Amino acid sequence: MPVPWLRHRYALIIPALNEEATIGAQLIQIPAGFFDPIVVVDNGSTDATAEVAAAAGATVVTEPRRGYGRACQAGIAALSGEVSAVAFMDADLSDDPAELGPLLQRFEEDGLDLLIGSRTLGTAESGSLTPLQRFGNGLSTRLIGLLWNVRFSDLGPMRVIRREALARLRLRDPTFGWNVEMQASAAALRLKIAEMPVRYRRRRGGRSKISGTLTGSVRAGAKILWTIGRCYCAKTSAVP
Repeated sequence: MPVPWLRHRYALIIPALNEEATIGAQLIQIPAGFFDPIVVVDNGSTDATAEVAAAAGATVVTEPRRGYGRACQAGIAALSGEVSAVAFMDADLSDDPAELGPLLQRFEEDGLDLLIGSRTLGTAESGSLTPLQRFGNGLSTRLIGLLWNVRFSDLGPMRVIRREALARLRLRDPTFGWNVEMQASAAALRLKIAEMPVRYRRRRGGRSKISGTLTGSVRAGAKILWTIGRCYCAKTSAVP
């Protein structure tokens, strides 16, 4: 049954690439009644991610072109017009599904356009955020703050956004820049944004596609900084 105090109809989108070891347990832990639908986007997995997710009751969408942003866009495209707000989280159980209920409650109580679950304001399990991730998060969020006079502490994957606000952002990054593009674009449009502390854990299975290697981390960091610059140039070029 839906939670009675919810004003929005929420969808939950979980991009997943080779996460058969965690996706089933994650879906079982998602609190009941908050999301309709729960969408797992199989982003070109070579394992049984899609089958495990479907067996656990999720709606499975296939996006064979790899890329975090592409997976998120595919999930959004599959939603009905009745969905008025969308939550996102990763598929590796580093995000704690128990945080979703409090996140939605804060989102509704404060009438927000975008709410970011901040791992740095919350409790991060030892080893869950590498030193390079912490450095990149700090640099990126400070840069966004300087450019748009906002305050962010994290680019965390757990977040909630109103569907109408999401459409206004016109996000197009196909890979690692999706989350930072969302935050930079929301700041540029002066949307009502907040952060909330969340717990963060080491992944419970599988292998990280970004932070698991130095090369992946450097590539992601460069893409994030490039995306911030692109968003800023787009904003300034739009000013008469």
